[in-house]
Amino acid sequence: MKTIDKRIYMDYQATTQCDRRVMEKMLPYFCEEFGNPHSTSHMMGATAAEAVECARHKVAKIVGVSDAREIVFTSGATESCNIAIQGVPKFYREKGNRIITTTIEHKCVLEACAAMSREGFDVVLLPVLSNGIVDMNALKDAMTDQTVLVTIAWVNNEIGVCQPIEEISKLCKERGVIFHSDAAQAVGKVKVDASLVDLMSISGHKVYGPKGIGALYVRIQPRIRLVPLFFGGGQERGIRSGTLPTPLCVGLGEACEIALSEMDEEYKRLTEFKDYFIGKIFDNLKKVYLNGDMEKRIPGCLNFSFEGVEGEAVMLGMPNVCISSGSACTSRTLEPSHVLKAVSAREDLAHSSLRIGFGRFTTFDEVEYVSSKLIEVVNRLREMSPIWPA
Repeated sequence: MKTIDKRIYMDYQATTQCDRRVMEKMLPYFCEEFGNPHSTSHMMGATAAEAVECARHKVAKIVGVSDAREIVFTSGATESCNIAIQGVPKFYREKGNRIITTTIEHKCVLEACAAMSREGFDVVLLPVLSNGIVDMNALKDAMTDQTVLVTIAWVNNEIGVCQPIEEISKLCKERGVIFHSDAAQAVGKVKVDASLVDLMSISGHKVYGPKGIGALYVRIQPRIRLVPLFFGGGQERGIRSGTLPTPLCVGLGEACEIALSEMDEEYKRLTEFKDYFIGKIFDNLKKVYLNGDMEKRIPGCLNFSFEGVEGEAVMLGMPNVCISSGSACTSRTLEPSHVLKAVSAREDLAHSSLRIGFGRFTTFDEVEYVSSKLIEVVNRLREMSPIWPA
């Protein structure tokens, strides 16, 4: 095992480094081309507006959208999810009051659904199978003529599983139900086709862009209507008022363009890392479980449970390795994540989980080091454990 003294980042589902190519594109719009993109009566504003629209087209392209007007800039995927989940059912209240989601969604989706429940909407939380994939039979059974919205993530942020979006899309279209997907963990990692959904949430900082920017795809044909979260100058088709942050929009656009051009090569490289890491862990440790489906997943997100050890203890034994025991929004609590509870039959295994993320700047030396270090730490902790058989 090679010794690596620097910090090793393997938490790419929490956030990604802003690619320097992205940062360079953003810089002129902070101090030089600082015009308001909504004040187009003069050159400075027109230049900013042109940059924003160029970025909008780049975001549209990565999700397969031909009409860039369907891309609405937001502050991030959390806001995008809230706009969709709160805005659509309120507009279509007369059609029905049922919202369907799953038990393993990101907290922003679950909390938005909880808020709608408090307003009188009927929220259904679907179970998932042990591999983390939504139970399609349960989804079919949950759909009634009162169902107005289904919201299911394209890729889960903790276990990396890819949901059967095409199947869900077909079912929603057959039943006339609006379908929203949180695609924050999918865009730039796998091919995403916006034609399968009616609304889609996108995050900038999950695709090597800046934090504080995201987008919401909102279908125009047939038109999806919603009630906005807040009101103002009517920017972004009236869906998301407020002056757009030109540098951040430019950054998201550039990040999407780079991701689209490099996605196939990166997927192949990360798949090699994934196969090496999984094989090495399984060859050298007993009683280890990979959470989530083995095949239907993105290659850059691995979530293991190690019987007989606490995930937090393993992390303490690897202080220079940046990994997590759950999603970034739940890592401050000692409780196992709701995702692991949903897919694990045993709570002790949920407590023993670790999420390991590979990304654009991960090297093979880092993969080799972390896998070896992980084996070493787990074995040491098991030797110290009074409950682990000698």
